Amino acid sequence: MKHIAVVMILSLVAITACSNTDWRTASREPAGIAPDPVIEKSAVIEVYAADAFSWRGWFAVHTWVATKGIDDDEYTVYEVVGWRLNRGLPALYSYQTATPDRYWFGAKPKKLLSIRGDKAARLIPQIEQSVARYPWRDQYTVFPGPNSNTFPAWLAIQVPELELELPFSAIGSGYASEDTTATVPYQ
Repeated sequence: MKHIAVVMILSLVAITACSNTDWRTASREPAGIAPDPVIEKSAVIEVYAADAFSWRGWFAVHTWVATKGIDDDEYTVYEVVGWRLNRGLPALYSYQTATPDRYWFGAKPKKLLSIRGDKAARLIPQIEQSVARYPWRDQYTVFPGPNSNTFPAWLAIQVPELELELPFSAIGSGYASEDTTATVPYQ
């Protein structure tokens, strides 16, 4: 009898977690945790993590990096998304936005790192140079990587002054290593 109750409870949890929302209608609204680029005139570097979509969020997060230069009115967001490969696009891409802290398909992001001012201004060119050398821009594998968590982990190795530490749930972050010296031009 206990086994049936346990199976029923686990089934109910699985069903509710897997049917919580459709990715097409899941929230992508700003979380309101990033400095407003119109107000914050200094340079900013931020790294975010949010639970992965659907049941994957029980185990893993998706991470991304945002930078804003001095007096810029928008952030540049860098992230790796595997489904871009299905469209013939690189997994690594960047885009401009005033809201780098958007929900990740229904999951509110957490700020893992925030650097402002002179240190951010000094590190942003190093981040940009590292992005240009990211060796897995056209690859994505959920496990063991490379994936969305491999990218910020690799940046942390390339730019140690970031002092970025990813959470245990950043599955794929261990794929990056200091031995990775490949260079790939970023487009």
